[in-house]
Amino acid sequence: MASTSADGPTTPVVEDAYVGGQAPGGAPRGKTIGELVSSVSEQFSRLIRDELQLAQAQLAEKGKRLGTGAGFLGFAAVMGLYAFGVLLAAAVLGLATALPAWLSALIVAVVLLVVAGIAALLGKKAIDASKEFEAKPQEGIKEDLDAVKKGIKK
Repeated sequence: MASTSADGPTTPVVEDAYVGGQAPGGAPRGKTIGELVSSVSEQFSRLIRDELQLAQAQLAEKGKRLGTGAGFLGFAAVMGLYAFGVLLAAAVLGLATALPAWLSALIVAVVLLVVAGIAALLGKKAIDASKEFEAKPQEGIKEDLDAVKKGIKK
């Protein structure tokens, strides 16, 4: 609705847009469209700021949880390495009941070296296989563009 004066129509006014619907004196008060747009703009920017702060707080919490989880995984890895060492010592001591201690330690060491050698060969084979594979993203992009062009022509 537009307000009018003796000179003719003036700025459009929305009735009962005042908080509570009335001005303090009890008379209805309206806001101009400019005031409403300004108010919406302020509220929208406040909403965006609040959403960004919420996202930041959520990311901080997620980071804390990830850090805690990573710490526990690191601790578990260290404990696993210690346990592996103890198992190796137990293997040496177990063999030492039937063989001399030095021979038991030598047998366990040779078995470990064989396992390490096999793992190294498998790793080298995987690295060599990756060298044969060449990523050519340009060709994929060209194929995609060609498919899009064909689709547009149809």
